[in-house]
Amino acid sequence: MRSKPKKYLGQVFLSNPDILNKIIIAAGVAPGDSVLEIGSGRGELTRKIASLAKKLVAVELDRDLYNFLKEDFKHQANVEIIHRDILKFDIGAYFKQGPVKVIGNVPYYISSDIIEYLLKNLNYIDDAYLMLQKEYARRLVAEAGSSERGSLSCFVQFFTEPQILFLVKKGSFRPAPKVDSAFVRLKIRKQPAFSLKDEKFFFKLIRTSFTQRRKTLKNSLIRLVPEARLRDYFRIFHLNANIRPQEMRLEDFANLANYLSSA
Repeated sequence: MRSKPKKYLGQVFLSNPDILNKIIIAAGVAPGDSVLEIGSGRGELTRKIASLAKKLVAVELDRDLYNFLKEDFKHQANVEIIHRDILKFDIGAYFKQGPVKVIGNVPYYISSDIIEYLLKNLNYIDDAYLMLQKEYARRLVAEAGSSERGSLSCFVQFFTEPQILFLVKKGSFRPAPKVDSAFVRLKIRKQPAFSLKDEKFFFKLIRTSFTQRRKTLKNSLIRLVPEARLRDYFRIFHLNANIRPQEMRLEDFANLANYLSSA
């Protein structure tokens, strides 16, 4: 099928067979696996997954592509094609036994929405393997001290261990996007990175910290946290009072949130 890519859906189709094989190897698709594929497109990757996995549920929003895939896989008992927005897909209804391996070539414009959706369904997911915009992927893995570190980095790293497995040149897609991509593994943590007294406050603290990232942490949090409490925190945990949000480790934010929650 040579369906014309729909710009409003952010469609770009992976056309490089070497990269398709590399994805299968990197994701370690095995005969016992249950796989959820996000955005099957024309089915190039879908066919490779289907030949290996025990069960494959492929979710595709484009009705034309869905109809094509439905017909193409109608005789393959281990494959189910679903016409749905992935953000409205009920993982639990299709993978009651769990865990599921997620693989997807993610439209760049909804990358954050999809990752948030996956993290809300951690109980059903083993690992997630996603094709993302390279710059976005670098934000996911950014460590303390990196200029690319932000609230997204902290949010993802609290629940997963993100890793860039390999880079993909834009010429591997049709039509070619304006930027290169990265194939990323989100290894789901069995337990969150740190124990928190108030998880909601922890993430509010992080979001507020990065709202004005050029400011020091104490200036970013001036409306949320009493200055005296921040001074005590810096002293107790031996941190520079002029530290900036991007220099904070995840552990530092967890310590701060727990310290303030204990008041």
